[in-house]
Amino acid sequence: MTDAHLQRGRRRLTATVTDLEVARQRALLVGLAFGPRTVADVEAGLEELALLTETAGSEPVDRVMQQRDPDSATYFGKGKTSELATLAKALDIDVVVVDGSLTPVQQRNLQQAFGCDVVDRTALILDIFAQHAHSREGMAQVELALLRYRLPRLRGKGTELSRLGGGIGTRGPGETQLETDRRRVMGRISTLERQLKLMQTGRDTRSKARRRSGIPTVALVGYTNAGKSSLLNRLTDAGVLVEDQLFSTLDATTRRLDLPGGRAALISDTVGFVRDLPHELVEAFRTTLEEAVETDLVAHVVDASNPHAEAQITAVRATLADIGAAAVPEVMVLNKSDRASPGHLARLTGRYSDALVASAATGEGMTALLAALEERLAPITVELDLLIPYERGDLVAEAHRIGEVLSESHEESGTRITARIPTAEAGPFRSLSG
Repeated sequence: MTDAHLQRGRRRLTATVTDLEVARQRALLVGLAFGPRTVADVEAGLEELALLTETAGSEPVDRVMQQRDPDSATYFGKGKTSELATLAKALDIDVVVVDGSLTPVQQRNLQQAFGCDVVDRTALILDIFAQHAHSREGMAQVELALLRYRLPRLRGKGTELSRLGGGIGTRGPGETQLETDRRRVMGRISTLERQLKLMQTGRDTRSKARRRSGIPTVALVGYTNAGKSSLLNRLTDAGVLVEDQLFSTLDATTRRLDLPGGRAALISDTVGFVRDLPHELVEAFRTTLEEAVETDLVAHVVDASNPHAEAQITAVRATLADIGAAAVPEVMVLNKSDRASPGHLARLTGRYSDALVASAATGEGMTALLAALEERLAPITVELDLLIPYERGDLVAEAHRIGEVLSESHEESGTRITARIPTAEAGPFRSLSG
C-alpha cells in the first residue's frame, strides 16, 4: 500500500471523527450508580474515564456521581441535569463525558440542556482508537466502528434541504438531507466491510501457513496499559512503541520467540481490552481479536501494580469469552511487579496461584516465563522419524499438509521423513515411527 493511499485513508478517518474530537477541551466527568454498579464501581469507572479523557487529549476538570436508574430522556434526573448544566457553565466546560452508553435521544437532550458537547464512554474510546490507528486494517476497522456508532445519531433539518423537482413525477419533498447522509454512510459501511473481508482472507491464508509449519503461537492479551508491548519487546527485541497511556498501540504485531530448548514460537501482541469494551469495537476488531481465538496459548498480561487488577482480569476474560477464546489455554503473567506493593502482589498470587510474577521493565521473571511457555507449548506438536512405504504416498502428502517436514530422503523400503506433526493429528503416523 502506498503512502498516498495511507494519507487518503487518514484524511477520511480524520473527517469521520471531527464531531467526536475533544482535543484539549475542559471535560466534566459524570457517572451513574444503578443496578449492580456500586458507588465503589462508579468511582473506579470515573478514575479510568479520567485516564481515557487524558489519552484523548482533554483535561478532566471535575467528577460528579449520582445514584439512580437511568432516565429515558436525559439519562440523569431532571434536577441533576439542571445542576450539571449550572456546574458546566460555572467551570467553563467544553465537553461532558458520561461513563456509560447514551441513546441518541439522551445525548441530544443533554447537549441542549448543557449547551456543550456530550459524549459517552463509547464515543470517547472510539476517538482514542481513531487517533492511534496507523495500519490500513486498523484505520478501516476504526472507521467502520465510528460509522456504525454515528448512523443512528444522524439528524436532518427537515424538508428545507430536500431536493425539489420541477416536472411531472418530481414534485414533493424529494429526498431529505438526512436520507442522503444515511445512504452515504451505509454505502461507506458496505465498502469497508468488503475491504475488511478481503483482509480477513489474507489473514486466514497466513494462519493456515503457520499451522502447516507446525510452529506454535502465543497471543499476548490483557487490559490496556498492562505492559503487553513492553513484554513483547523484552522477549523478542520487537521495537514496538511503548507509552504509559491507554491504547498506545492498536495494530497486532507478530514476532519470532526463541524458547530455551531450541524450539521457536510466534508471539503476537493484540489490542488492549477495557471494561465494557464498546460493542462497535468488538465487532470491528473481531478479525484482530481472533488472533487470540486461533492461537495455541494465551499469555494473559496483568498490571499487578493496579489496585483494580482483579476487576481488569474479569473484564479481559469476559471479552475473551465474547469472541470465543475462553477455552484457549492460558498462562497468567503478573507484570509490573517492580511497581506493585508487596501486600497487593501477595493477594494476587494467593488468588491466582498459577500466575507468574514478572517485570518487563527490569527483566524479572523472564526466564521462568519462557520456561512456562515452552512447557505449555510442548504437547502441541511432536517430532517423529517416519519410514513411510511407497504405497502410502498419501501419508507423505498428509505430513506436508498438516506438519513441518524437517528432512526427506528415499530408501529401498520407503520414504524417510523427519517431521513435526500436531499431536492431535499424529495418530496415523505413530505406527510408522522409528
